[in-house]
Amino acid sequence: MIKVLAIDDEPLALQQLVAYIRRIPFFELCGECMSALEAQDILEHEVIDVLFCDINMPDLNGMDFVRQLVAPPMVVFTTAYSEYAIEGYRVNAIDYLLKPFGLQDFQRAALKVKAQYELRNRDVASAVGAPAVAGGDSEPDNDTFFVKTDSRTVRVSVSDIRYVEAMSEYLKLHLEGQPRPLITYLSMKKMEEFLPDTFMRIHRSYIVNLLKVTEVNKNRVIMGPDEYLPIGDSYREQFENYLSNRILTK
Repeated sequence: MIKVLAIDDEPLALQQLVAYIRRIPFFELCGECMSALEAQDILEHEVIDVLFCDINMPDLNGMDFVRQLVAPPMVVFTTAYSEYAIEGYRVNAIDYLLKPFGLQDFQRAALKVKAQYELRNRDVASAVGAPAVAGGDSEPDNDTFFVKTDSRTVRVSVSDIRYVEAMSEYLKLHLEGQPRPLITYLSMKKMEEFLPDTFMRIHRSYIVNLLKVTEVNKNRVIMGPDEYLPIGDSYREQFENYLSNRILTK
C-alpha cells in the first residue's frame, strides 16, 4: 500500500481529496492536514510515500513547504491557480491537479504515483541486494555495497559509515571524510539487517558504527565535534550491555 498524506487548508476541498484517496485501492490514507506545519509534524513521525498538497495555504504555502524538505516524498500539487504548474514541476512533482478536478483526473494522477512508487522500490531492491561476487569461487564482497542517490549509483564502503540517520522513508549515510551525508531511498530495517555486528541501532532514527563512537555521555552517543546522538529507551539495555563488556576496570 502507498501511504498518503492529504494537505489542504479549505475544509471542503480537503474532504473531497480524502474521499478520492479512499477510493484508490492501492492508497492508504495516513493523515489529513489543514496546514503545512501540521503535515511537517506527521512527516517527522511517520513514513509517508506521497503528499497530495494544496499550494495556497496560510503560514507556509505548499510549494515552499516541499522545497524545505530535505528528502520529500512524492508530491502531487493541487491548486486553483494554473500559473503554478511549471513551478510545480521544477520541484519534481509527480503531477499537478487544477481545481476543481474530478475523480478521473485524480485516478490518472494516482496511477502516475503508483508507477513511480514501483520504479523506486525496484531501484531499492536492486541497490541493496546480494553482494557482488568478485569472480569464480571467490567469497562475496561484504565490505561494500551500492545505493541509489539522485541519478547516480554509488559504491559505499561499510567501514566508511560513521552512522546512519533515518529521515522519513530515506536514509542519510554519514561517511568518513565526507562533509555531506549520502541520501538514499531505503528503509532503516533493510539497512540494519545488512550491516555487520560492528553496527548497532541506538535509537529509532540512528544506527551507529560502534568503532567510530568517541564518547558516551549520559543519554547521548558522541560521534565527533557537535555530533550528539540520543539513545532511545528501547535500545538502551542492548547498548549498555555492549559498553559494560568493554569497560576496563581496576
